[in-house]
Amino acid sequence: MFFKVGSILLKALILSAFIYIVFVFFSQKLDWQAVFEYRELFFKGWIITIAISITSLILSTIFGLLVALSSQTKIPILKTLSRIYVEMIRGTPLLVQILFFYYVVANDIGLQNRFVAGVIILSIFNSAYIAEMIRAGIEFVSKTQIESAKAIGLSRSQAYRFVIFPQAFRQVIPALTGQFASIIKDSSLLSIIGINELTNSAQQINSATYTTLEVYLPLGMAYLLLTLPISLWSKKLEKRFKYES
Repeated sequence: MFFKVGSILLKALILSAFIYIVFVFFSQKLDWQAVFEYRELFFKGWIITIAISITSLILSTIFGLLVALSSQTKIPILKTLSRIYVEMIRGTPLLVQILFFYYVVANDIGLQNRFVAGVIILSIFNSAYIAEMIRAGIEFVSKTQIESAKAIGLSRSQAYRFVIFPQAFRQVIPALTGQFASIIKDSSLLSIIGINELTNSAQQINSATYTTLEVYLPLGMAYLLLTLPISLWSKKLEKRFKYES
């Protein structure tokens, strides 16, 4: 316990020292006042990033669950389609998918709302990864337990509800938590289609003030402020749920 606390304090000390050196060393050369004048734009982008991330996490979890269940069904066409979907999404870069879905698909169907389009794109991308997590969690449950559930008279839906899902989600929760951090970081790529999230706001401020370091240093810290607590929580959950089924 003492070693863990000491390790955390050491990391915090090193990070604090680095930040202090950066600010002190550049304090006379950097124009923080110019950036401060755009604080509302930066804060608005931060809020939009949070909104995109939370909405995408909810939608991608729901869709990922449906895809995972489709991969476990006995209907061949659903099983095949779910596998094709997962492989196609995971096999292509997110940036390519953003460009394709927004400038091709969204444009063809008349979807003009960039926020909605961005959320849908992120949800489609992350649902493929979440589907694989849930599938792995379902397959983690031994067939013996499933057969035992059937033996005591539980239907397939009841077996999933009372036997499979409780154990599967216990295994998946830490990974899902880590995926949320990935969604936050992936949302920065939506700046390419003009969504005024955190990265896009930083780019606008940089263009207006020509203060590159003053803009992108707070940008990195803003993402750390969102992702670091999630990453630490994810590691805590991994240790908590790391035991046999």
